[in-house]
Amino acid sequence: MSAILSADDLNDFINPGIACIKPVETLPQQQPELNLNPYEVTTEEKVSAGTAPPAQISLTDCLACSGCVTSAEAVLVSLQSHSEVLDSLDRFTELRSPWSQEGATSGVVEGSNGGTPQQKIFVASVSPQTRASLAATYNVSEREAGYMISQLLSGPYGLRSGGAQGSGFQWIVDTNVMREVALVAAAEEAQQAINAPNGDLKRPVLTSACPGWICYAEKTHPHILPHLSKLKSPQALTGTLIKSVLAKKLGVPPELVWHMAVMPCFDKKLEASRRELTSHTWHGQDGDAVRDVDCVITARELLMLAESRNISFPCLPRTPLSKQYAPAFPDPTINRFLFGRNRGQKRKREAADDEIGTSGGYLYHVLKTRQAQTPGSTIRIQRGRNADVSEYTVVSADGEPLLRAARYYGFRNIQNLVRRLKPAKASRMPGAARKPGGARKPNGGGAGGNEGEYAYVEVMACPGGCTNGGGQIKVGDVATLRQVGGTGIENGSVEQEMLPAQRDWLARVDEAYWSAESDDLDNAFEDGDVGLGDAQPGDHNAGSEADTVDGIDRRRVKRLTEHWSSVTGVEVEKLVSTTYRAVESDVGKSKGESSEMEKVSALAVAAGGGW
Repeated sequence: MSAILSADDLNDFINPGIACIKPVETLPQQQPELNLNPYEVTTEEKVSAGTAPPAQISLTDCLACSGCVTSAEAVLVSLQSHSEVLDSLDRFTELRSPWSQEGATSGVVEGSNGGTPQQKIFVASVSPQTRASLAATYNVSEREAGYMISQLLSGPYGLRSGGAQGSGFQWIVDTNVMREVALVAAAEEAQQAINAPNGDLKRPVLTSACPGWICYAEKTHPHILPHLSKLKSPQALTGTLIKSVLAKKLGVPPELVWHMAVMPCFDKKLEASRRELTSHTWHGQDGDAVRDVDCVITARELLMLAESRNISFPCLPRTPLSKQYAPAFPDPTINRFLFGRNRGQKRKREAADDEIGTSGGYLYHVLKTRQAQTPGSTIRIQRGRNADVSEYTVVSADGEPLLRAARYYGFRNIQNLVRRLKPAKASRMPGAARKPGGARKPNGGGAGGNEGEYAYVEVMACPGGCTNGGGQIKVGDVATLRQVGGTGIENGSVEQEMLPAQRDWLARVDEAYWSAESDDLDNAFEDGDVGLGDAQPGDHNAGSEADTVDGIDRRRVKRLTEHWSSVTGVEVEKLVSTTYRAVESDVGKSKGESSEMEKVSALAVAAGGGW
């Protein structure tokens, strides 16, 4: 477990279940003393209080039990921490080769014979929320924070400057790129659910990018599962893309690619450990499945990673990596998509930031796609009972509602959502009609309209969205981090600054998150613009204004997924989709009844968890 995590970090939105199976098993047996007089009045000093030993809880336990639904589960995953990152870098030699932009089409990395178990190709992906948190902490732009992260993970003054092997990360991928893939697919999925209301996906379609929300739904509300979007999150999509393409282009097994994700919340560790997000879903190789994401760390753990190597994070260069440390991806088309000038397309700022949100903008992209299909239509927004509940309606020029959607952030609001989506219960009274009490639909907190007409709902566990994730830097830590990092020091004393309240601090993080949208991307990679090439006719970079929705060229994204499928030989559906499962509680069951839990535990271990 990371040293920066403490019990104070576990004050989550939903508390651990009272009947957690692990503490129950470790409770000591209270043996009554012999020859006690039942009529004797004893004093408090004579009563010996028994202290239960600390429960050792692993991820395997959490996945096999529905007793808890918190991000504390992710915190308790000891292997997914900055220590595990350092251990992997010191244990394995970095597998590097001077392949060109055209890629290693021979199927074998030059001079490596396909790699050995003692070698790894290290790849990292970084979320925009993490960059925003670090940007607000050190008073830099979101882009500069991204440069600093790249310098830490790949540059000569970062992790490569120390360690037993001198290893570093070969590529640093912005998850915003694969977010575009997720958004385009989400709009298509929502449209399919609207056109086929009796299909596999029930209305309203609920987003599935938040692992805390997914864990909660699987363990406590299985009736929600048919509503969940089948799409992978940007983190999972990035992991699948990296490992599947490198395995094919370089002729190496997926386990030789080690992928670390830097994310805003601890629940992303749980997502990375799901058996549905492993190489067995797309590779089909024999033996144990390999996780698409090997390790997830947060913004605070990233700073611990630097501190463990005696690296001052704020003193790292705020410039792009040189060509020496930024090689081209083996596939030129995917290289242009991941690292080209057009990556992270700027959005047309037609709406306020809070309308789009800082959780990827799934709902907003679905609305804009529907609006683009009906010229002259507008989007109406009506706030619900609090700032984290809103209702959205796409209205035609004639005032006719075309699509209704909503946003639900925070577990308290989510509980209301799932309760109102609960199917109606049949009355036990003879001849009585079905009881409608459990079938109330979400109405956006009295926002009005027919609640049953919701087509799409964006659901996130954290109030305020992903910039408020549990792994983000809190305002109380800023002063210490700036002092340790050496920023704001003048004449030997730390420059005094009045730090804002937590709500105002989150506003600063949100502002940093959106700063990347207003930057000019033309000069984003002056020094690191490696082998991008020019877009050719028919290339995925070539698109038209008619195909651009919410600043995203939909045709460009679709051609990328088609190319990805052709490279790997795997259907697009298998690459971008996932599945969910209802987790039944084994609390209170006998050993004979808990065989299913043991199967789940064995599967989790076989998936590479090693817990």
